[in-house]
Amino acid sequence: MNLPNKLTIFRVILIVPFVILLLGGYAQWGWFQTVFGGIADITDYIALAIFIIASLTDMLDGKIARKYNLVTNFGKFMDPLADKLLVCAALICLIELDRIPAWIVIIIISREFIISGFRLIAADNRVVIAANYWGKFKTTFQMVMVCLMIVNLESLTVLTQIVMWIALALTVISLVDYILKNKGVLFDGNI
Repeated sequence: MNLPNKLTIFRVILIVPFVILLLGGYAQWGWFQTVFGGIADITDYIALAIFIIASLTDMLDGKIARKYNLVTNFGKFMDPLADKLLVCAALICLIELDRIPAWIVIIIISREFIISGFRLIAADNRVVIAANYWGKFKTTFQMVMVCLMIVNLESLTVLTQIVMWIALALTVISLVDYILKNKGVLFDGNI
């Protein structure tokens, strides 16, 4: 197993402590309060650090894989899946913490399912659909949104709301752009 694939697996593993720490400070988990007591207030910041590290491994594993020609089928499959798992886990936790409306998360997760479906159909036709700039902007704004919502500072409420609406708009725009550019995949298998 090469380094980029190890980083991808590491990113998936980080989801577990991320979720435990993010929800642990707020959930009705008696064991967490008993074990961690007064430090529950800092769990958001530890969860934020884990989320940032996991997000950076995404960028790092792709650069290493391309630079050293270490692209593998495992990496092609697991890297985007790890990204979706990380972001979806964060967004679902943020619903639980009442920091983001569920309908926004439903739109974001639905977009990911639709794009994954397109990619599966394209793969059956031996066509690789590369990520586009809209998708990259969407991902960046979603990551920033998640970070702001984890920190949850009252002084950043307006900024957090603006970033959330931009992330939502980019989610929809990137989906529409993706469908329009790749509609042949659905209708006749041609791109």
